Amino acid sequence: MAQIIPFAKVSPTLLTTVTPEGSDFLQRIRLGEWINAEVKRVRNYKFHKKFFKLLQLGFEYWNPTGGAILPEERHLVNGFVDYLCRQVGQQHSVALADAADQYLEEAAYTRSGDLALLKSFDAYREWVTIQAGYYTEHLYPDGSRNRRAKSISFANMDDIEFHQLYKSAMNVLWNFILFRSFKSQEEVENVAAQLLEYAA
Repeated sequence: MAQIIPFAKVSPTLLTTVTPEGSDFLQRIRLGEWINAEVKRVRNYKFHKKFFKLLQLGFEYWNPTGGAILPEERHLVNGFVDYLCRQVGQQHSVALADAADQYLEEAAYTRSGDLALLKSFDAYREWVTIQAGYYTEHLYPDGSRNRRAKSISFANMDDIEFHQLYKSAMNVLWNFILFRSFKSQEEVENVAAQLLEYAA
């Protein structure tokens, strides 16, 4: 019967078990008895968790936009608000901007009816993986193409490839998060400091 036993390298040519179950199994084998083993390097689980924490940080800064209101329409309304602010003075700019946002939300709701934009972590993770360059491209009979993120499971991606994905995803998220508007310089510095923790 096959056993899965985790080992750790303790010297250039020696491995030792790291679990009590592994030790019990090996103690039942006589000295000098030969056994066959299929050896695979496993990915660093802590590094895997760090990748998902990095994705979670980026996910917090993403809010789905668009849908029923086109970007051009939003730009036109915001331009009109800027024009009104210049005409009546900056003291009313907050109230006008809030009114414009409320108007656009109501217009979007009226147009979309029951349609809702969902914020999905799986969709976000897939987008980051594709943007990082880890995808397969599929061609369909109608000539259309679609990109699908590569699987990052332990069985499908070795440690070296995962490390490269991590660095590429870090670059994607660095650009995605920091090239947006922030309320203050302090907020930008805080976000940059959080991202730098993941860069090491």
